[in-house]
Amino acid sequence: MARDAGAVRGDPLTFLTDVSRRYGDLVSFPVPGLPTLLVGDAEGARHVLQTAGRGWTKQTVQYAALRQVTGPGLLASAEPSWLTHRRAAAPAFHHQGLAAVSEQVTAAVDEAVRAELPAPGEPDRVVDVAALMSRIALDAVGRALFSADLTGHATELLQATSRSADLVVRLGRSMLPAIVWAPTPARVRLRSTRRRLERITAEVIAERRSLGAAAPGGAAPGGAAGSYGDDLLGLLLASGMPDQQIHDELVTMVVAGHETVAGSLSWTLMLLAEHEEHQDRTYAELADLPTPVRLHDPRSRAPWTRAVLDEALRLYPPGWVLSRRAQHDDVVAGVPVPAGTLAIVSPWLIHRRADLWPDPEAFRPERFLQEGAGRRGYLPFGLGARLCIGRDFALGEMAVVLARLLRTHRVGLTPGWCRPEPLPRLTVQPRGGMPLIVGARRDAP
Repeated sequence: MARDAGAVRGDPLTFLTDVSRRYGDLVSFPVPGLPTLLVGDAEGARHVLQTAGRGWTKQTVQYAALRQVTGPGLLASAEPSWLTHRRAAAPAFHHQGLAAVSEQVTAAVDEAVRAELPAPGEPDRVVDVAALMSRIALDAVGRALFSADLTGHATELLQATSRSADLVVRLGRSMLPAIVWAPTPARVRLRSTRRRLERITAEVIAERRSLGAAAPGGAAPGGAAGSYGDDLLGLLLASGMPDQQIHDELVTMVVAGHETVAGSLSWTLMLLAEHEEHQDRTYAELADLPTPVRLHDPRSRAPWTRAVLDEALRLYPPGWVLSRRAQHDDVVAGVPVPAGTLAIVSPWLIHRRADLWPDPEAFRPERFLQEGAGRRGYLPFGLGARLCIGRDFALGEMAVVLARLLRTHRVGLTPGWCRPEPLPRLTVQPRGGMPLIVGARRDAP
């Protein structure tokens, strides 16, 4: 068991894959106490994830660790508080609200492209696109949350939240499959990080409330539609949430929005560099899109680009593992399980099942152009009522970044190319970065 615990900490994706291949779709780990199950069956996974609130809850070690940074925000909250949070936050993620922040995301991409990528006429160069996507995603989520003003408290909040990710991973790893407590220094640093985040967000919220109150007629400066502005912070304030809940959602959005988008875009660009024909088709579709590309509803405007993103998310799902706790006795994949059972669902495994995805290791975006694709075994953002509320924002942001980047630049493979190993942190990131050759397009529109 100690050997297995070491494998979990060192290479959890390989551990889960090996266990699933050796023992099948439903595996019980030999740990003390109530059962811990790895659910690799797609229907069993759907049952566990789609009965959240009615049979399975997020009262697990994984989400308890995350709550130490985010508080009970939408990503980590357990029932019954989750539904109240969801209803209060929903207006901030409505398509109309997402359209309002599209220009902020576009500005973040364009600024990075001008500053860090070769201009027309300059030679191609090797760029760590993982680092580039991380900077773009952090800038974009900051602009979306706080408009264009990233000075002072806003920047401090983004940086402090980002640095907390490694500490959360240390504490959350204990769910697979043995209890592995983080060292005391990590817990101390995490408590310090949370106190710092609480201080920063309190100041950010207070400053924005004062601006809204000071605006003529209660309107935000510049004539924004809401009392506090049309960025996500303004929409959260306008929703009537208490300040503590706004704090939780702000930190949750930074943690989830930054890492999810950065990692997913890095893998997407790698796959497009490996498959030039798919990159050319993506460019042809994006070159014909009106600008600016809007965050909402990327599928209707760019079906091939959305298929590319869906296939990249299938191969490299950001939420590589999800956990739930049974509130009542239940039956999963035909097997009775007692109340208190911990279920581990890995989209990484389910997205690689040959019975659901022919040639599962291959990058084939065209599979998502078929009617009904992915209805059974596709869960990069979860499933059911707990489906990530930021899914459309993340997909839209990725579409905007691809549209702005690929309209003006190509990506290619470095000599002696070897794929980076996947590093499962809060999301799946490329170990050691993602060096690709980037060059300006001669045929850019």
